[in-house]
Amino acid sequence: MTEAIKKRINDSAAARWSALFIVAFTMMAAYYVNDIMAPLKSMLEGHLHWTSGEFGTFTGAYSFLNVFLLMIIWGGLILDRFGIRFTGILAAVLMVGGTACEYIAITQYGGTTDIFHGMKADVFWASAGYSVFGVGAEVAGITVTKIIAKWFQGKEMALAMGVQVALARIGSQVAYAAAIPIAKEWGLSMPLFIGLCLLVGGLIAFVAFSFMDCKLNRQIESEAVATDEEKFSFHDVVAVIKNPGFWLIALLCVLFYSCIFPFQKYATELMITKYHVNEDLAGTFAGLPALGALFLTPVFGGMIDRKGKAASIMIFGAAMLIFVHCIYAIPFIHAPWVAIGLMIILGISFSLVPSAMWPSVAKIFPVKQLGTAYALIFFIQNIGLWGIPALIGNVLDHYCIIGTETSNGMETNLYDYTLPMCIFTGIAILSLIVGLFLKAADKKFGYGLEEANLK
Repeated sequence: MTEAIKKRINDSAAARWSALFIVAFTMMAAYYVNDIMAPLKSMLEGHLHWTSGEFGTFTGAYSFLNVFLLMIIWGGLILDRFGIRFTGILAAVLMVGGTACEYIAITQYGGTTDIFHGMKADVFWASAGYSVFGVGAEVAGITVTKIIAKWFQGKEMALAMGVQVALARIGSQVAYAAAIPIAKEWGLSMPLFIGLCLLVGGLIAFVAFSFMDCKLNRQIESEAVATDEEKFSFHDVVAVIKNPGFWLIALLCVLFYSCIFPFQKYATELMITKYHVNEDLAGTFAGLPALGALFLTPVFGGMIDRKGKAASIMIFGAAMLIFVHCIYAIPFIHAPWVAIGLMIILGISFSLVPSAMWPSVAKIFPVKQLGTAYALIFFIQNIGLWGIPALIGNVLDHYCIIGTETSNGMETNLYDYTLPMCIFTGIAILSLIVGLFLKAADKKFGYGLEEANLK
């Protein structure tokens, strides 16, 4: 048996890291598509006459099906029941289909006065496509996380998760940096079309990975002859929910990411209107957290593998988040260098917390429950990703319009972002409180969050 274990494909560093890079490409494409419309908010407002509320509805649509039809939970159950290969390919197909719908909405209905189900036709169909994409992206996220837990078990798991996140953030950074220049040169729909092509490539990449995973499964005897007791059952759902560590991780996740992703959807406009950053560069600066994650997440992941202290790191990351949003909320600070500096600090926080959070889940739950645990956590996270963008968009429309301006033949609203940033600050404070409770629970229940992964 020992000899067989030595021959497993994931014991080869080259093989397991190659597998990681293949699936990371799929996630990179997903992150690009997820973020590509955010820098274009003002252009959507000017060209297609979207309001901030409609933009918030579109942004929140990412999580609509995941929250109200529990799609991400079903995705987790499918993952634990049918495995990473089937689920990963299904997720990639959903992302391609959803993005195609979003692209058609912008090209065929963009700027029309057609109404569908009480909404502008382009807003409705773009939101519908983004919702389908969101199901695929979230299911792909939990699938890739379980892939890493499987292929890097007993190895550099935190580093691997950090590298995967870092590579995915390349997609985000490219989206923020290139969206406005590409849209100006080739039209509003071109950035999205590029994303659609990337996702088709991501689907092909996941199919290629499936062949590697089949080989690994053949080499793992316990999986090849798994008993019914080793397979997923609905009792695992109950076990996950009853674990106090689940609720603390889930709450920290939804609060932390509600301060990151929804904020980034509006960050480009914040850079332009409050800090007077050139619009061609504003997206690049708004994407700095993703750029920071690219370089820092693997570093922090490797550090956690060697030194541990995951719970403490999550607390520190939440504290940094409070500082960033608090300074952004101060109305009389308009210096561009302050905004850029805060984005860099946000990038550090954005790297610290995920590096510690996702490997911690693998310590709290056994492997057979990981898909379910990640799915439930992602479900709760998606409540925030659905509700907060819509909240911010409506707050901007009703309380924050301070005038209008005309640029490049487009008339757009000017907004005071003080109130939205106060909302983000409050959420960040709550994430810090939950982080402190998580550290206390780790000490009480012995999850081992403060322990190193490599021993």
